[in-house]
Amino acid sequence: MRSVREDARGIVAPDLGLQRFRLDRYPPSPEVARLVDRYWVVTWDLRGRPSHTQHVFPHPVVNVTFQDGGPGLVTGVSTTVVARTLSGAGRVLGIMFRPAGFRPLLGRPMATIRDATLDWASVVGDRAADALARRVAAVPDGAAMAAAADAALAPLVPAGHQPWEDTAALVERVAADPAFLTVADLAREAGTTARELQRRFADHVGLGPKAVIRRYRLYEAAERARGRERVDWAAVAASLGYSDQAHMTRDFTATFGMPPGRYLTVNRPAGR
Repeated sequence: MRSVREDARGIVAPDLGLQRFRLDRYPPSPEVARLVDRYWVVTWDLRGRPSHTQHVFPHPVVNVTFQDGGPGLVTGVSTTVVARTLSGAGRVLGIMFRPAGFRPLLGRPMATIRDATLDWASVVGDRAADALARRVAAVPDGAAMAAAADAALAPLVPAGHQPWEDTAALVERVAADPAFLTVADLAREAGTTARELQRRFADHVGLGPKAVIRRYRLYEAAERARGRERVDWAAVAASLGYSDQAHMTRDFTATFGMPPGRYLTVNRPAGR
C-alpha cells in the first residue's frame, strides 16, 4: 500500500491539497481484495481558515464514500476532473474498488453508471447500508473505519473466479506498466480482439480501453512533475506514446486545466 506521498495519481496538484487535508490509505483483507483496491480516509480541519476546493481525476473505478455519518454514496466511473470543496472540519471514508470490482455488486454493465451517483442502499439494501454508516460514524479512527467497511463487504464477495476479474487484472497491468500505449497492445496481452476488448471494458469497467490507457498516461505525466525543478516534456511525451509534445500538452491542458509547465510550477516544493 503506497502512501499519497509516493503515489498521488488522480489528485490534481496534490502537494497543495495535502497542506489542507490528510489522506490515509488502508489495504483490504485478502478475501475482499478481489473487489477492493484500498480504503482511504480524508480528514481536515479548516475552522477559521478558507475552504479548499480539491480537484480529482479519479481512477477508472467506483468509489463508495461515507462522510460524517451520512449515507453511503456510490460514484460511478468519471470521465472528467471533479471538484470537492472542504470547509470546517470533517472526515470521509472512501472505498476504492478495483477496476471492474464493483461489477458483481451492481449486477449490470458498469457503463450504465458512468458519471452517475447513486445511493449505497440501492446496491446493498437499506438495513445493511444504515448499519455500515452508523458503524463508520461511531469508530474513532481511519483504521477502524476501514475495518468496518471490510467486514461489511466480506459477505458480498462472490465465490469462484469471475470473468470481470480478468478485466480488472488487465487494467491494473496498464496502471503498473506505461509500456501499454495502444488498444492493440492491450488486446495482444489479453489474447483477444480490440472489438471484444471494447465490449468487455464497457461491461466491466465503464470506460473503453483507449480512455483507460490515456488516463494512466496523463497520471504518469502529472506524477513526473511532482517535486521537480524542470522536466523534459518532449521526452515524457515520447515515452508515453504521444506523437509529439504538442499532442500531450493539449491532452494534459484539457484534462487538468493548465499546461504541463504551469502544473510543474504549482507542484514545485515550497521554498524553491
